[in-house]
Amino acid sequence: MALGAFGAHALVDTLSAGQLETYQTAVRYQMFHALGLLALGALPTTAHRAAPWLFWGSVVFSGSLYALVFSGVSVLGAVAPVGGVLQLIGWAVLFMSVRAKRQN
Repeated sequence: MALGAFGAHALVDTLSAGQLETYQTAVRYQMFHALGLLALGALPTTAHRAAPWLFWGSVVFSGSLYALVFSGVSVLGAVAPVGGVLQLIGWAVLFMSVRAKRQN
């Protein structure tokens, strides 16, 4: 939330509309995956295998978007889908773990 507030107040006059939208996307995805990681603590331990995927996916996805916004190096935008795939793998591992636990 702090990064979102920082973007909404401190960066609104500094970044272009497109950069601000990219920044907000990074913040939003980071927040959703942080909540997912927190929720893992309430699930069976087999579901914890999803944590590294969600964590590193968030780091790569949001991190590449933050780097893109602040450096202006457009090639960094091509890294974001790698983080997205890591996040998708994390969610798939989580759902398969929960499903397997329910079937036992």
